[in-house]
Amino acid sequence: MVIWNAVFLVVNLLHFIYLLYKRRPIKINKELSSLYKRMFEPLHVPPELFQRLTGQFCNIQTLKTGQTYAAEDKTSVDERLSILLKGKMKVSYRGHFLHNIYPCAFIDSPEYRSTQMNRDEKFQVSITADDNCKFLCWSRERLAYFLESEPFLFEIFKYLIGKDITNKLYSLNDPTLSDKTSQKIDRQPSLCSQQSVMQMRNSMASSSDSEDGLQHFLRGTSTASTLRQPSPCLRTSSKMKPIEESVEDDVFEASSATPFKGHE
Repeated sequence: MVIWNAVFLVVNLLHFIYLLYKRRPIKINKELSSLYKRMFEPLHVPPELFQRLTGQFCNIQTLKTGQTYAAEDKTSVDERLSILLKGKMKVSYRGHFLHNIYPCAFIDSPEYRSTQMNRDEKFQVSITADDNCKFLCWSRERLAYFLESEPFLFEIFKYLIGKDITNKLYSLNDPTLSDKTSQKIDRQPSLCSQQSVMQMRNSMASSSDSEDGLQHFLRGTSTASTLRQPSPCLRTSSKMKPIEESVEDDVFEASSATPFKGHE
């Protein structure tokens, strides 16, 4: 009897130690803490899950001012997915400026979505460092395997990628967004910027599958015809409202909607 009591005591003690270990505070890398608080914590991603996501098959890389992250028609889009941690990058198409990329934003979200449908694609834009940059880079293949085993994170990534693409659309052609809220747009967008976003919107609107429209845009199949003819979106783009970057949408818990206040 005494022996059994001793065994149960040891088992309970080990279980207690295990529970304490599971509840220990998770220390997130200082370089990733702002990323977690900005993008993942509002969506209720536990710190330990975020640590698994960023601790095994990704690394932090740097680029100096002027160095290239992706070269148009040369760099493959199949190898990586990245989030900018520090600095600023600029995106251009055939030498024309399109938009900037700021910290806590995906660098190559449109390409990531496009290659879910077709492999062996090349970047249709050039992405260069406008400042000294630091970014978190995942191996695409290993990330895909990991997300298959974590359905919750899979949905998180699906949501964040979609939101990031939407923000890039508005940053191309909406001059009403202030630098304080989005910091993603010049006051006078170039003609190339306007036509590019309209082409993408037209492609997505004319297709029943938005992903097909995105792929159509990335391939740049109708740039010439778009430049020759006014886009139907010229008449409707003024009705579209910008996205508030400072407010994170919560897709997992219902929250009271607040009215949108446009910038004047």
